[in-house]
Amino acid sequence: MKEETYPFVMRALPYEPYELAPCISAESTLYHHDRLYKAYVDQLNAALADYPVLQGLSLKELLERPENLPESLRTSVVRYGGGVYGHELFFDSMQPFSQEQDPKGSLLEAIIQEFGSLRDFRERMKEVAMNQFASGYAWLVLGQDGTLRITTTANQDVPDLKRVIPILNVDVWEHSYYLQYQDRRGDYLNAWHRVINWRKVARRYEEGLEEVRKNRLLRGEAGPEGAGEKFLFLGEPQEEFARTEFVFVP
Repeated sequence: MKEETYPFVMRALPYEPYELAPCISAESTLYHHDRLYKAYVDQLNAALADYPVLQGLSLKELLERPENLPESLRTSVVRYGGGVYGHELFFDSMQPFSQEQDPKGSLLEAIIQEFGSLRDFRERMKEVAMNQFASGYAWLVLGQDGTLRITTTANQDVPDLKRVIPILNVDVWEHSYYLQYQDRRGDYLNAWHRVINWRKVARRYEEGLEEVRKNRLLRGEAGPEGAGEKFLFLGEPQEEFARTEFVFVP
């Protein structure tokens, strides 16, 4: 997804709302996108309106280091910025039901290597999403060792963007599915798997691998191939991220 800065805008759906049906109804999609996602965009812009020094930062930069934000703004950026980030990845990761597909190529190989099979991945993703208490997201992320992991976050929190690269997520807030599935979260998750846009996920995976390679080369380490199971986290930000290290003066 293309990075943007303040003022953030609500991104249009990359498909017609009815095209996710019968997996996700047009009514659910419109309510979720046009009302709830838009509300997070509006509230993030309102929170940043009085902080011009921060308005040149991308959403990712704002969320990477919330500890650097002024305390009066931190909670709003985490809550509303996280809501924007999570919803944009969620909506951008789906496609019309008529184009149902499975992952292929290097992404499928990575899924099989990490989870055993595509079926095992789907079952594990569903299990993790089902076990997320109350509201939140389940995420498929790429670690700095080049391997895939599934994780969850509560509310509108996002994974640690300094350490992992999200390539797919599913929203398990009740507003995502209640109009159609009521309390049947499992049925919603089964249906969601059928509208994943695996071409986009594969592109994020390849771009993420390239980012991992560049970061490790900067640190004088080997590439993801042959890396162990343990995550190799980045330390201090490299020069290209230096502008996110700011000191806020009220």
